[in-house]
Amino acid sequence: MPASGGSRPRPERARPRPRTPDTSASSPTPWSADPYSDALRTGQGPLYLRRPDGWLLPLDVERWCARADAADLEALRRCEGAVLDVGCGPGRLVAELAALGRPALGIDVSEAAVAHTVRLGGQALHRSVFEPLPGEGRWDTALLIDGNVGIGGDPAALLRRMSQLLAPGGLLIVEAVPDMDVDERVHVHVVRVADAHGAAGPAFPWARLGAPALLRHAVRAGWRPDGQWEAGGRSFVALRNRSTSSTAEPPNNAAVISSQRDRNPSPDRPVADR
Repeated sequence: MPASGGSRPRPERARPRPRTPDTSASSPTPWSADPYSDALRTGQGPLYLRRPDGWLLPLDVERWCARADAADLEALRRCEGAVLDVGCGPGRLVAELAALGRPALGIDVSEAAVAHTVRLGGQALHRSVFEPLPGEGRWDTALLIDGNVGIGGDPAALLRRMSQLLAPGGLLIVEAVPDMDVDERVHVHVVRVADAHGAAGPAFPWARLGAPALLRHAVRAGWRPDGQWEAGGRSFVALRNRSTSSTAEPPNNAAVISSQRDRNPSPDRPVADR
């Protein structure tokens, strides 16, 4: 991502917009429960998403808990200005951006993920993307990496929400299912391989999109395609937010990040859920 970027997100204080309904609000918080939290604490799998028919999707816990790899760095190179990582997981991307001196904030519904991100030196909040967030309408770049376009099981609703979070003309980088035109809505459980037919986290809605399906949804939602690439066997799509007038005040990169610090007094204590 040719680095650089705008200097947009700098709200003195974020002014939350009216809450967008969380399409998964009726389900328990899946990623905050074992076995996902246990896997993040140990940094090891195996871990899967399991459909009702028994099909298993491997989750790459070891990669998520490691340093950002070459494919991650290629995506981060394209980021502009202040970055919001939605579903940041254990925080490798937020931590990498922080190490580069880039303003970045992660959000995740897993307390274990937020705690891990903070220990790595990144800023993170224990929030759903559908809750009010700092800097709404001011973020220069947002990330939906590691399959997070599946959050809530409704890609159209998630893309609408991302449009609210980004500034006009802002950049959204999405990781899609590689080499497939898949467009799937499912209910899944998080399971360890030993638990494939036994104990599991609560069921929740999820979605899987290949790049063609993602682009179809995005264009219908008013996004403008702005690039597509593959790296390390992974597939990425860049989208531009619609360039409409915004009522947001001029942003302030430093304020978006520093506004979280008083809620994160020590590296061992995750940011409080609000």
